[in-house]
Amino acid sequence: MRILKVTGPAVHRSILHSRAVLHSRARSQSPYNVKAFSRRLIDWQKVHGRHGLPWQGTRDPYRLWLSEIMLQQTQVATVIPYYERFLARFPDVAALAGADPGEVMRLWSGLGYYARARNLHGAARRVVETHGGRFPLQVDAVADLPGIGRSTAAAIVAFATGEPHAILDGNVKRVLARHAGIAGPVDSSAVIARLWETAQSRLPRRDVEAYTQGLMDLGSTLCSRTSPDCGRCPVRADCVARREGRTDELPGPKAARAAKLRRAVWLVVIAGGRVLLEQRPAPGIWGGLWSFPAFAEGMDPREACASLGVAPVSIDPLPNLRHAFTHFTLEATPFRVRVRRTSLAAGEPGRRWIGMVDAQDAALPAPVKRLLATLAPEASRSGAARAGTGAGSRAAPRRR
Repeated sequence: MRILKVTGPAVHRSILHSRAVLHSRARSQSPYNVKAFSRRLIDWQKVHGRHGLPWQGTRDPYRLWLSEIMLQQTQVATVIPYYERFLARFPDVAALAGADPGEVMRLWSGLGYYARARNLHGAARRVVETHGGRFPLQVDAVADLPGIGRSTAAAIVAFATGEPHAILDGNVKRVLARHAGIAGPVDSSAVIARLWETAQSRLPRRDVEAYTQGLMDLGSTLCSRTSPDCGRCPVRADCVARREGRTDELPGPKAARAAKLRRAVWLVVIAGGRVLLEQRPAPGIWGGLWSFPAFAEGMDPREACASLGVAPVSIDPLPNLRHAFTHFTLEATPFRVRVRRTSLAAGEPGRRWIGMVDAQDAALPAPVKRLLATLAPEASRSGAARAGTGAGSRAAPRRR
């Protein structure tokens, strides 16, 4: 059999064209096509991403830091009014550093995860003491401040300087794990290492702010934990999870941990339209905030009253309530305790009487405020009666 050898310019051009097509296909199908991934994300963010947020359009690291801390574990719509009030009261890092801790906690009250507020205050003081009041712009220096991790530090510096720094918050982990097909428990050290490597490898050289914001926006909108909107995703063409039908399994669930339940007895001690509160120790649950006197599960409420030095007129059980924290759930058994006016002696340090009608503006945890709100009608009646006697009241745990 004879083999014909075909040569010539036309054949050569055909071979080159075929190679180019194959190379292009391979490149477009690769989840690690850095330029294509970042460019599509940047273009999408500029058109469809979130714009006009109070902390956008600034390179002030203080404002960026404040927003990044508040946005941890908290939705944007919830953060905006807190951010604006906080910034109006503490416009710069020096103002925050010099603030009274109680005032910081009062303005944070209701936002949850109160360790963030304590760390924010501590970090502001560190900036003043160590950096002369100028917020650092190096990732390592920022990450060394209380309450700031690697990803948050990178986001602050990226937005403040335009320098490319990889971020890896919860939403970004989900986007990268799905797009790159990274399986395994998302909180395992091996998976986190791969995610950091992937995040670093995809950084663009330009439009860093749009890219960083785009990753966050994509993870919090289209690439949601359940029912992701893959049809509108800008990087859907080469997403491994979409191509293989694995969006439900990626990223892998965190390692299972036994649910913890903590129980406590609360005394809601009321007299003359006022309620007795005590300050929670810091660090700890609701550290620095004011809450009801709490006792161990099973504590007899009369014995608890005796330990507080109050003589109850009546003790009535209130419905149990539950509040979920990151690593456990608190179940509180509250008792409404009415006491005589003569019981209103000055309490121990760390305890105060506050008018129940003032509770919503005080530095109280949200569950405590909600419970007091249900008792507000009683407070109004008691307050009216107290007004006729001219009885006084100690200052509420807040500054005016």
